[in-house]
Amino acid sequence: MRNLSLLTDLYELTMIYGYYKCGTHRRTSVFDLFFRGTTELSYAVACGLEQAVDYVRNIHFDEADIAYLRSLNLFDEGFLAELAAFRFSGDIYAVPEGSIVYPYEPILTVKAPIFEAQLMETTLLTIINHQTLIATKASKIVGATDGAVMEFGLRRAQGPDAGIYGARAAMIAGCVGTSNVLAGQMFGVPVSGTHAHSWVMSFDSELEAFRAYARLFPDACLLLVDTYDVLGSGVPHAIEVFKELRAQGHKPLGIRIDSGDIAYLSKEARRMLDEAGFADAKICASGDIDEYILLSLKAQGAKIDSYGIGTKLITSFSMPALGGVYKMAAIQNEQGQLVPKIKISNTMEKITNPGLKKVVRFFDNDTGKAIADLIMLKDEPNPDGAPYVIFDPTETWKQKTVVNYHVKELMVDVFRDGRLVYEMPTLKEITAYHKSCMNSMWEQYKRITKPHIYKVDLSQNLYDLKMALLKKAD
Repeated sequence: MRNLSLLTDLYELTMIYGYYKCGTHRRTSVFDLFFRGTTELSYAVACGLEQAVDYVRNIHFDEADIAYLRSLNLFDEGFLAELAAFRFSGDIYAVPEGSIVYPYEPILTVKAPIFEAQLMETTLLTIINHQTLIATKASKIVGATDGAVMEFGLRRAQGPDAGIYGARAAMIAGCVGTSNVLAGQMFGVPVSGTHAHSWVMSFDSELEAFRAYARLFPDACLLLVDTYDVLGSGVPHAIEVFKELRAQGHKPLGIRIDSGDIAYLSKEARRMLDEAGFADAKICASGDIDEYILLSLKAQGAKIDSYGIGTKLITSFSMPALGGVYKMAAIQNEQGQLVPKIKISNTMEKITNPGLKKVVRFFDNDTGKAIADLIMLKDEPNPDGAPYVIFDPTETWKQKTVVNYHVKELMVDVFRDGRLVYEMPTLKEITAYHKSCMNSMWEQYKRITKPHIYKVDLSQNLYDLKMALLKKAD
């Protein structure tokens, strides 16, 4: 893991320098990392915790870092000595990777001396925001089709790290493979790919190109058929080569279509392959595909078995940022008490929830489906199965009595007193966990267009605390 200690905004350093000079840098603070909702983002897939943990465990300022900070002429030697001795000593709670999370719920909470918690803001946001964004986009893409989805976005990603960790996030959210060879090596996930148009164009004829590729990969032959004319030459030439492979005892994989009217072309290609005796040959589609195009293709009866999706997945094309934030929820006062804090705004959505909190999810006992989430103060007892009234935190007259349920706390202990106490799951385990989380959601909450709004409410105690702090600020 690279040392990312200087991967931060300068104002994080100037603030912790200020805490140091004011003598408050040892005070315990609580910060929540969460995202705000939009019409595009009704839910998210929490992702990036493993890399966040690696970052926290490896924070240190070496001699070169200290020398660089000294050269800025902003900080005194006492502060630089504090940085040189920096080690994380606090607590972190987080939802496991692959979890379904909703707006305003803490994805990750840091409870630590403010000197430490403040420093980590930018990097934690960078890691969690990006991977959660891509995992969420991949989740929607995968959910919009019955076909297998492969992540093909490295060349369109905003840099190498975005390509690598975007591929990781996409695999967690249900993609079955990636074109990114380094991601395959790093995370132990399947890699896949065929050839590009340049392969076909480098030969004197399309048929010659297909034959050459088939000779090289006789048992993994998937041919790109849209370099010239999909139905006029591409599919017929592929069929000719497939017959030659079959005669040699090999089984071709299929074809890929990268452009044109994919719904029409796939149906015609399917007919041609079937009539030629290759009913088991797969049709893969690629190009600028997203969840909306996938829904359209399904509605048109497209005959596509798998998709290679690049740009619109790896860049989360329709929503380029998660909008996750990291906000103080409490800080220790001079008497040593942890005092809840609230950020107030004229925009209701930007008013934060104070105090050290937890999130519980209600599940229906009969179906196992999630009913609603409740953000609570951490020391409150969980609902115990008795009828429980939840209410909308803004339109409080909207109430629901939850019955026949069980609850699960969403956040787990990750660090305690600076020590890692969470056993990091494998990528395969995270992917399986994500699948179980998706299966626990009712379909109306997963809709691509106009999804039903999932209930995320505040406990009565948290709501009362929030109202009291708002009133106190008047």
